[in-house]
Amino acid sequence: MSWNVTADQRSIKKYMPYLLATAIFMQMLDATILNTALPAIAKDLNESALNMQSAIVSYALTLAIFIPISGYLADKFGTKKVFIVSIFVFSLGSLFCALSGSLIQLDISRVVQGMGGALMTPVARLAMIKTYPKNELVGAMNYAIIPALIGPILGPLVGGYLVEIMSWHWIFLINIPMGLLGILFSLKYMPDYSLKSSRLDVVGFLIFGVSSILLSIALELTGHSENYILESILMFLGVFMMVFYYLYAKKAKNPIFPLGLFLIRTFRVGVIGNLITRLGIGSIPLLVPLLIQLAYGQSPSISGWIIAPMALAAMFTKPFVIPIINRFGYRNILIFNTIILGILIGSLSIPSEKMPIYWFIPVMLIIGCLNSIQFTAMNSITVANLRDNQTSSGNSLISVNQQLAIGFGIAMGLSILKFAENTEWISHNNIHTAFQYTFIFLGVFTVLSSMIFRWLHPKDGNNLKSKK
Repeated sequence: MSWNVTADQRSIKKYMPYLLATAIFMQMLDATILNTALPAIAKDLNESALNMQSAIVSYALTLAIFIPISGYLADKFGTKKVFIVSIFVFSLGSLFCALSGSLIQLDISRVVQGMGGALMTPVARLAMIKTYPKNELVGAMNYAIIPALIGPILGPLVGGYLVEIMSWHWIFLINIPMGLLGILFSLKYMPDYSLKSSRLDVVGFLIFGVSSILLSIALELTGHSENYILESILMFLGVFMMVFYYLYAKKAKNPIFPLGLFLIRTFRVGVIGNLITRLGIGSIPLLVPLLIQLAYGQSPSISGWIIAPMALAAMFTKPFVIPIINRFGYRNILIFNTIILGILIGSLSIPSEKMPIYWFIPVMLIIGCLNSIQFTAMNSITVANLRDNQTSSGNSLISVNQQLAIGFGIAMGLSILKFAENTEWISHNNIHTAFQYTFIFLGVFTVLSSMIFRWLHPKDGNNLKSKK
């Protein structure tokens, strides 16, 4: 078992967070920037806007399929080679998207783009885990996690302005210069870690991939389709295939995701906590702009600026995250931070239709601060006790889990909103009231999700504390 570093270790540790940040930002921006541009793309391609959902689904499905093998490919071919190829493929797919002249061409281009996106972030995170000692990893991750908070907020803003000022093609073309910079930096600063690995578990990959596809389709249909029976069937089949994978992995010699990972308490709590807490937190960047537009009648750009303080607050909080976690410990931080986040989400239901929309700005600022702490703590504790031979499979599973968690969060928020809106005794035919009940439900759910982190021990994560 050996890892080979091809660049100076000091330079690697200095620039690795920026490489991971670039990958996260490109992927998160691309995942959200398309939403505001879909009507313009549909018009240009002579399609109905309602038919454009396939452009989003094709990308999400490709991520769900290829993320699970990111660890295997990185171990076999080296993190540097796989990361550079992934950025190139993502950038190439972005170019194909901009050149698309039909919906079919756009869907195929999004698949190419998704193949690169599925490898970029997991491989960069894997290199981070292998580069930094445990006591330095939290600090490094803290810098790299900010784009994950900024991307979903800037996406609608950037997409809206690019479509208005230039054309929809530029929402894809902006990926190319970022990709070129990422490749140039990777050639010099990305370490080339490799590990002697067993053969790829093709059967496990197919079972898990089918499950991910079914769950992803069900999530994409939720909130966009009235066919609840189809959504329920797909969701059931997805969960069934996940259970089938569990039974298979119990007997398989080298499963793609070893069940032994879940014997590690910090990994188990981190994965489950990441999934459950994001169900309430993850839909806020989508629901608040919708509230500002639908209930208060404001423009998309105004709604984007109301949500933007979340990103600014996350950046401001960054220098304080590690001292806060070191002072209070992972268990206390994750329990109480989650509770406070739930209360703040619930407080979004307080303003009436007659109150100024600027009331939301201070709440968004505080949520942004707490999100920065929450995501850094959850991601760090999840990898705290992984052994060297578990980092690749564990990191891949974390990436799949986060992808599904984001989708589940958005789907749940939209479903609750739609249910509240269509239930007269709840909303009284008032969209603002439907939003109020949605925020109350999500707030209560988030507060209750804090119970998951009670499984942590007070000393869990001590090996991640900086010696400084």
